[in-house]
Amino acid sequence: MSDPPLIDAHHHVWNLDRRPQPWLDAPGHETIRRTFAPDDLRATATRTIAGRRLTATVVVQCVASVPETRELLTLADEDPLIDAVVGWADLSSPALGDVLDELRTGTGGRYLRALRHLVQGEPDPEWLQQPSVERGLRAVGERGLGYDILIRSHQFSQAVRLAERLPQLPLVLDHAGKPPLAERELDGWARDIRRLAAHPHVSCKVSGLVTEADHENWTIEDIRPAWDVLLTAFGPDRLMFGSDWPVCRLAGGWNRWAATVEELLGDCSAAEVTSILAGTATAFYRLESAERKETPPCT
Repeated sequence: MSDPPLIDAHHHVWNLDRRPQPWLDAPGHETIRRTFAPDDLRATATRTIAGRRLTATVVVQCVASVPETRELLTLADEDPLIDAVVGWADLSSPALGDVLDELRTGTGGRYLRALRHLVQGEPDPEWLQQPSVERGLRAVGERGLGYDILIRSHQFSQAVRLAERLPQLPLVLDHAGKPPLAERELDGWARDIRRLAAHPHVSCKVSGLVTEADHENWTIEDIRPAWDVLLTAFGPDRLMFGSDWPVCRLAGGWNRWAATVEELLGDCSAAEVTSILAGTATAFYRLESAERKETPPCT
């Protein structure tokens, strides 16, 4: 009998010799300003959560680049740790459908499960409502793909409108919408979370929280208020564990986050733990429908 799965629903890789990552040039990113491959996570993720060792990940794009997405799909085809890819393509392009079809029929195309755009960096407060973008998102949904929403806490209104206008498009909120944990002012964020969670086709990643807190001094009690809001608003069937590796190295790393999640799960039932650690990600990214690879647990 195989061990119960643990899926990291938000994992990054990048090879700086092959593709620059300009965002890493910002001050404070020195510790992650190097190449990261799947083996780096294998070597790092040594801690269990609720007795589960890491078995699979969802790799997520970093830059607005179709070539990067092709590289991630090829990597998924080669590496047994990666079970799905969240890629990038220009949502506003009239040729988006053709690009998606080409990606899905290329090497590793069966691992493409969703798209993402760095909306957090868009100055237009209605970027997701642009007619060309909405047309593109409809093309995404028509191909059975989901969409990862990357926003900051002041951008929730456009995410809510997206959920209202495209109820058939599976949506997942990355990093819980980046709550302002360092400022400890969560009331507005909590109201917006409840607004978005009112739409049943929206899920949420419990990821990226530690980098929104005080990197050097955060404790579990700084994270718990946001966790409680998410668990109440979305329920365990729409929450998924993610590490945001290797970005989480800026604020403690994979194992510390895993230990924190295990403690936060303390009041959850076994079924709820399974949903958060594997079930929600499996359902959203349709991991059960992928051609599963023999994936040895990380040790």
